[in-house]
Amino acid sequence: MTEITPTDTSCGFIALVGAPNAGKSTLLNSLVGTKVSIVTHKAQTTRSQVRGVVTTDKSQLVFIDTPGIFAPKRRLDRAMVDSAWGGAGDADIVALIVDVDRGLTPELEKLLEGLDNINHPRILILNKIDTIKNEELLKLSEAINANLRFEATFMISALKGYGVSDFMDWCIKHIPPGPWHFPEDHLTDLTMAITAAEITREKLFLRVHDEIPYNSTVETESFKIQKDGSYKIDQVIYLSRESHKKIVLGAGGQTIKSIGAESRKELMAMYEVPIHLFLFVKVREKWGDDPERYREMGLEYPHGKD
Repeated sequence: MTEITPTDTSCGFIALVGAPNAGKSTLLNSLVGTKVSIVTHKAQTTRSQVRGVVTTDKSQLVFIDTPGIFAPKRRLDRAMVDSAWGGAGDADIVALIVDVDRGLTPELEKLLEGLDNINHPRILILNKIDTIKNEELLKLSEAINANLRFEATFMISALKGYGVSDFMDWCIKHIPPGPWHFPEDHLTDLTMAITAAEITREKLFLRVHDEIPYNSTVETESFKIQKDGSYKIDQVIYLSRESHKKIVLGAGGQTIKSIGAESRKELMAMYEVPIHLFLFVKVREKWGDDPERYREMGLEYPHGKD
């Protein structure tokens, strides 16, 4: 990647880590000021690292939204957790995002143990502070800091934007000097094709339930800019079971039409051009064991038994 080299600049990578559904993707979108990472109410929505870029005057902050860290059960789970720890290990600053509603759970204690092995500066971010009382918030902050030393603690609401600018200002002051890694107008490292696939995957997560979203993936097979400036996008939703196909298609194809309509609407708003989106549903029973699918998702394929 070509580095941008204005004088007297600073650039740093800040990894956002935490349990599933702690609010990492919502925080990333709030920091960048636009949607670069998909958000749903379901856990484990983010599958690979997503970078959001904030360039202000002389500083460039590259925030890395990582998959939620949890006890993996499947090969895909292991790949996601490995990606999260990899993002933390490679960053200049590691920010632990905690959902204050959950408190200091055994899951969080395990995460703190893992972070103890990270040598970079660590930041604690208590998210969703508008949902609990101040005295409970202070007790939780003290309990977590007693488990592991953090350079700073921020209390925020990523959804409402409370405290987000304070966290960003701290990062600007603490990132190392150096050239920028992205052009000034870049907001994310995702290609348009990957972004389009992620938007459709978000709509799939929101529309279908149970285990189906976790046993599916979306790939953009073709992304073409037409002569009239519109985009023609062909995507495939891969499912692991034949029985899931009927559910994703829906009666008379209504479910897949709804997913396509919602995805098209958001992509049109994002790119500000007409979108011609065509969705196909295919069954690939062992896609979770296919290294190529992991490469498409930006994940390392974990070898060994599932």
